[in-house]
Amino acid sequence: MKQIQKKNEGTRFKRTPQRLAILEYLEGNTSHPSAEDIFRVVSKRYQSMSFATVYNTLNTLTRAGELRELTIDPERKRYDPDTSRHHHLICVLCGKIADIPEKIGVELPKDMAEHFVLLGHHIEFYGHCSSCQKKNKAK
Repeated sequence: MKQIQKKNEGTRFKRTPQRLAILEYLEGNTSHPSAEDIFRVVSKRYQSMSFATVYNTLNTLTRAGELRELTIDPERKRYDPDTSRHHHLICVLCGKIADIPEKIGVELPKDMAEHFVLLGHHIEFYGHCSSCQKKNKAK
């Protein structure tokens, strides 16, 4: 808990028990949860938790650069507490999202690179996870 508070000292927002619970849930979370997922889990502990608190906390953390907002799910935004540069592997059947930590070399075509300053990139791979493959084989 101290590590969460120390990491987020630069983010200016009131540290309520509910907001700290959101931060605690996100720490080390690799499931790329949506605001709805976070609300569902954290509101069990804090019945007075509102969805607006979750949503506003996520927006504040995203604006502060301490959380990545992912728009790879057409149904809802997902959040990634890992702000390092990495890519994602997405199962199109169950929606599971996995991090790809390895660097993947991507170069712009030379004629485009001459007229564009590249600030970053994000690659998404789509497929079927091993769990979904097993389910499909069992059918």
